[in-house]
Amino acid sequence: MAGSTIDHLIAMTVFLGAILIFVGLFNQTIQTAILYQRNKYIATKCSDLLDNILLNPGIPTNWGRSNVIPTSFGLQDPEFTQYRLSPFSLLRLVSASGTPVTYPKLGLVCSNTTIGFGNFLLVPYTKAINYSLATRLLGVNGSYGFQLTITPIVTVSITKVGSNPVTLSVNVKGAGFPLSNAVVSYCLIIVKPTGGEGQYPSFTTNYGTAYTNAEGSAILSFSTINEAQDSYVLIVYVHHGGLIGTGYYEHILNKENYIVPFIYDFGNEGGQVLLAHSWDVHGGDHPAAITYNATFVILTEDFTLREMPLGAGRVGLLNYGNDPHTYEIITIPTYNPGILVVTYRKSANPKDSGVVLMPWGISSLAFPVVFGEDPSSKTWVATDIRQVLVGNVAYQAKLALWSLEGYQVIG
Repeated sequence: MAGSTIDHLIAMTVFLGAILIFVGLFNQTIQTAILYQRNKYIATKCSDLLDNILLNPGIPTNWGRSNVIPTSFGLQDPEFTQYRLSPFSLLRLVSASGTPVTYPKLGLVCSNTTIGFGNFLLVPYTKAINYSLATRLLGVNGSYGFQLTITPIVTVSITKVGSNPVTLSVNVKGAGFPLSNAVVSYCLIIVKPTGGEGQYPSFTTNYGTAYTNAEGSAILSFSTINEAQDSYVLIVYVHHGGLIGTGYYEHILNKENYIVPFIYDFGNEGGQVLLAHSWDVHGGDHPAAITYNATFVILTEDFTLREMPLGAGRVGLLNYGNDPHTYEIITIPTYNPGILVVTYRKSANPKDSGVVLMPWGISSLAFPVVFGEDPSSKTWVATDIRQVLVGNVAYQAKLALWSLEGYQVIG
């Protein structure tokens, strides 16, 4: 009798243990299934949200070309349909990748998308659209976090391969492969050491075309450049089979005293750019007065670069500190994407010169865009991509989306 009772107790213990194990496994399976459904929903939400951002221009439709704050968020170019984005709406997004830049004289604190020395994109936070506002306008604040990255598809790199004469190699790649037989349209701007002290820097422009070889390279040679006394910049646009990319190469003799361009205002017919002395922005050990000469170039429909005249403030002198000539404001009278090119030199030494560039519309210099929060520390992130055009330049738009609930499987 006692033996059978013990057997029953052992059997019951084993049975209860099996039930507990089964319940635990079943519970984990149910949680995994729920988590899968949630993740699948996030992936669907990611695709829908990306299309919502890319396929509507927002309200008002021209918010990228004005100072207004949108009441509905979207990046589509209002003049087109499908996946064509406004280069100026993208211009107003607060960069998630750069360190803010301050211009104390006017109290400007700016979003920074600068790419290397001399290639500036600085937009005041008072004119920019931040991530918090975008999440509210999209209706995902408190529920989802996201990061939107927009990067060029065509990569154009330029390297110097010879000095006498100056010879540059333009190398063009698509999505992992070279683009052969592509048309290369270029603009070469050379700052010449002519004129006396205090005069504005003079420059020459040369335009031309070339073609890439089977390896996706084109060799350009310039006998008019004297690198010992000339600063210069080469801007190229490459197009092939509907794909357009852009790149640039700079040779700068003066990186100590230079021009810093800030986007100052977005108007209805164009914008204003503030030109500041670098010493008032980044400091330095040997400040000096500099003169400058600004021009604006745009890409025409036949893929050639053309100069567009600027008005008041196009040439001038900038000093530093408490001097009254510490900044100048110039107007860009168009909303066609282009490049503001500012040549400068030290007032007391015409050979101490340089060039800075600023895109008017991100596509003109193929600037990338990173907008939103960093997804690297998130548990599960859904991503989706689209191929888009920004001002005719080919980009890839990628959205990373995650839930803010922070759920996970509990074992």
